[in-house]
Amino acid sequence: MTDRVPAHQIAYARLRDMVLFGEIAPGSAVTIEGLVTALGLGMTPVREALRRLIAEGALQWQGNRRIVVPRLGLRALEDLGYARRAIEGRLGRQALDGLGSDVVGQLREIDARLDAAIAAGDVAGYLRANHAFHFTLYAQAGSEVLEGVAASLWLRFGPSLRVVCERPQARGLHQPDHHKAALAALAAGDAAALEAALAGDIAQGVANIRAGLDEGVFGALE
Repeated sequence: MTDRVPAHQIAYARLRDMVLFGEIAPGSAVTIEGLVTALGLGMTPVREALRRLIAEGALQWQGNRRIVVPRLGLRALEDLGYARRAIEGRLGRQALDGLGSDVVGQLREIDARLDAAIAAGDVAGYLRANHAFHFTLYAQAGSEVLEGVAASLWLRFGPSLRVVCERPQARGLHQPDHHKAALAALAAGDAAALEAALAGDIAQGVANIRAGLDEGVFGALE
């Protein structure tokens, strides 16, 4: 399949996932040459992927051909939380209309993988399953615009979430499970309960990152 996918799209997808799932920590610098080697792709597609991610706010140029994942400040964190609640709440409501039982089954399977990752302390697996749960649901909304906005917001949010999930003083991944409430709302066809479950899930992530900021786990903001 990669023979039929343009190299710039492959570069973007791989680099996006590195950012989204926190493989590049906030504040950590990478070079274009290093990414070319890591991705096994040419300079041109890697540059194009970087330009897209910089335009989305997921990366920043730092000079001397170095690129960083920006650190979140408190104001940016609060704004991201507000935007995610508004956009993802609307996506959830739209997804509920005509949602098939096969999709609910997929969500239950994803949630089971998420639970297994939590039990194993697998942060990377948890983050991927968490993302899959939300965007499998949001894909049912039929809104390319809102889903694209949500994806862009997650790119800014994900790297910091990885850091706080892995910090030694965290409570780990064992926190209230808002996905179970979302699944119950989907089964009941309750749009208000679904939106509340998504809002609770987002608020929990914001609170975890805020705690990380208070503890100084991200280092000094630039």
